[in-house]
Amino acid sequence: MATEVAPRGVRVNTVAPGFVQKPAIEQVADQVAAATDSDRTTVLRQFAHALVPGGIPLGRPVTTAEIAELIAFLVSDRAPSIIGSEYVIDGGTLPVI
Repeated sequence: MATEVAPRGVRVNTVAPGFVQKPAIEQVADQVAAATDSDRTTVLRQFAHALVPGGIPLGRPVTTAEIAELIAFLVSDRAPSIIGSEYVIDGGTLPVI
């Protein structure tokens, strides 16, 4: 698709988030934190470690704000030559290097 529409000035890229910290996850983390005398940040880190084999190298879920920042960059005038790329934003869950 990117190759087809790029000559007409349309940029196509994809964003592939991993484990995302959303309100429902925060609510569950808050409940677990209250039941275990812990805090949300600690519980989210525990979730990140438990849900992905080997854990998420970043040590926490990706936030929606971080995903939005990536998308804002990709659609901005600062990224005019980025076309046909996939951006994995997962805190290092899928190692590629």
